[in-house]
Amino acid sequence: MQYHVYQAQADFIKKVQLILQMTHASVTSPLLRQQQIVKQIGALSEIVSAARITHTRPNFGIDRISVNDGHGTRDVAVREVPALVLPFGTLLHFRKESVEAQPRVLIVAPLSGHFSTLMRETVRTMLADHDVYVSDWHNACNVPLASGGFDMEDYVDYLIRYLTLLGPGTHIVAVCQPCVAALCATAILAEDGNPVQPRTLTLMAGPIDTRINPTSVNELAVKRPLHWFEKNLISTVPCRYPGAMRRVYPGFLQLTAFLNMNLERHLMSFNELHRALLEEDSAKANTISRFYKEYFAVLDLSAEFYLETVRLVFQEHALPRGEMMWKGSRVDPAAIHHTALLTVEGERDDICGLGQTMAAHDLCRNIPTRLKLHHMQVGAGHYGVFSGRRWEQQIYPAVRSLIYSRQ
Repeated sequence: MQYHVYQAQADFIKKVQLILQMTHASVTSPLLRQQQIVKQIGALSEIVSAARITHTRPNFGIDRISVNDGHGTRDVAVREVPALVLPFGTLLHFRKESVEAQPRVLIVAPLSGHFSTLMRETVRTMLADHDVYVSDWHNACNVPLASGGFDMEDYVDYLIRYLTLLGPGTHIVAVCQPCVAALCATAILAEDGNPVQPRTLTLMAGPIDTRINPTSVNELAVKRPLHWFEKNLISTVPCRYPGAMRRVYPGFLQLTAFLNMNLERHLMSFNELHRALLEEDSAKANTISRFYKEYFAVLDLSAEFYLETVRLVFQEHALPRGEMMWKGSRVDPAAIHHTALLTVEGERDDICGLGQTMAAHDLCRNIPTRLKLHHMQVGAGHYGVFSGRRWEQQIYPAVRSLIYSRQ
């Protein structure tokens, strides 16, 4: 029922936006366009556009990148090439033209309500020095029922299939939610002595052990029984989508939760957008508008994956308690001996508390001390760990240094 109500609201808002756009466009006189009422209509149209929830995946928009590969610093073309397409995700390669071999990196993007394009700045930064692949997760509402389900075990299996395709010597950078799955995949490959186990594993702001410094997000997960989440947060995809009748955790619910965590800040941002539009400060208006159009582009998660994440990661703490299973076998991070481990945390992260990601070091007790590193970024919130000034200037150099030290 939630999904149908949301869809009706979304359709209505889309019509309102269209009416505002047509009204504003109909005023062609330069003199009239300077009238306050006309400016207000134009501003309102842009605000409605920025705040409208969509299921449309934005583009990465990375067409060129500056590299230094031994031929001096130069700009090269970048193409997005699907390396492996599976029902619930694509392994996406950012192929650079005429560039010498660079360390191969798999960036594991979160599957938590937003598209992988939320990692745009992470990808852009790493592209200068690395051969980058990204886990580009699909919107569950667009995956037909005939494609089957997708749970935590499938997620780990996808990562193993990606690493198998990429081959030995690949480096993993996992951000937020997939840190658990990335650690599991590495442990499984190490247990089997598989040569495609990653050379380095960077875990950034991920919930390895949420018993440590629990945040409000963590507390909510343990405050309610699992059946509450299933009853109140799981919906059925409407018939208009290819994934009709699939049970999902809708992306718009996850977005609502994120917005409510910092509602005052978001309201201030929209107020700034309104002011910038009226003052014709296009640079500021475009910056705010671009962010929210990305932020309000949401994807749905399969119900089984969402519920298993709540249960295994946030309620049962299966991995740190030694109870995580994969295809009938226990996942043991102690099996990892040769993969270098870097954990990254943000001092002001209100989603993943300090110590939760660092807990991976205790689980990976057989990795030599010289191959274990931890970086706590002063002043960084959750998103500041993988985007923005602190990521580019302080965190990324540590990630790059580890990767190149193991080449």
